[in-house]
Amino acid sequence: MTERTIVLLRHAKADRPTRIDDIDRPLTARGHADATAAGAWLAKRRLLPDLVICSPSKRTRQTWHGVAVALGDTSPHVLYEGRVYDGRAGDLLDLIRAADDGVSTVLVIGHNPTVSQLSELLDPGADTDSDGLRTSGVAVHRFEGSWAECDSGKAPLTATHTARG
Repeated sequence: MTERTIVLLRHAKADRPTRIDDIDRPLTARGHADATAAGAWLAKRRLLPDLVICSPSKRTRQTWHGVAVALGDTSPHVLYEGRVYDGRAGDLLDLIRAADDGVSTVLVIGHNPTVSQLSELLDPGADTDSDGLRTSGVAVHRFEGSWAECDSGKAPLTATHTARG
């Protein structure tokens, strides 16, 4: 059996400027620093994604950029997917299940409450914060098998972290 890793990352701290659509909200200065710190944490633990599934919102794309800079010379396939912006936990799980079996680590960069709900779906018994992932919060899940076999309760939570730069 092949071990698979799912890394869930809530976007970094975003600004709330007036007259800007939600999808266009940018990161704050702290958010940029926290995104880079999240990437450094992932790199230190060798959690290098082969596939990144990212919301198309500005704050998630900027979060991915900060993470990517900290990861250095990696070149994962990046998929900007609208369902990560406005979908449900089951929609994100479907995106993960569709990953090619040559992929060993998937990084999902999204929004609350959906990323926290996905983490709960993957490991319903995990002892997690009742408020879910904080901004720049990371949840790492692992399971054995093909991506298509990933299902509710099948991917135990193995690590969590809230990055602060």
